[in-house]
Amino acid sequence: MKYLLLICAVESETVGPHQHLDHPPPDPETEDWVREMDARGIRTFGTALRATSTATTIRVRDGETLVSDGPFTETKEQILGFDLIECEDLEEAIAVVSRHPVARYGTIEVRPLWPS
Repeated sequence: MKYLLLICAVESETVGPHQHLDHPPPDPETEDWVREMDARGIRTFGTALRATSTATTIRVRDGETLVSDGPFTETKEQILGFDLIECEDLEEAIAVVSRHPVARYGTIEVRPLWPS
């Protein structure tokens, strides 16, 4: 089964003084997790996202397209990145995600994909 991992944390606490950079410096623990999951054939794709300040939100209401800068919701945590993984079942996916460094200070939402 394929799963999408939405990697969420407080952006200002993880990006810190490097917010102005096009790409924040890599986190060694996360790089280790990525290398391991890639080597095991579990992680099929993933990447960090740019800062929420670069986001554009689109809504269509009553036929009118509304475009605004920034994320849709005002929440403490933001989506910082995502990964696609393939596991036997949810139990294996939970075991994989529990080893992700962000799980210790942020939130990782695990969502199964519809078969294609």
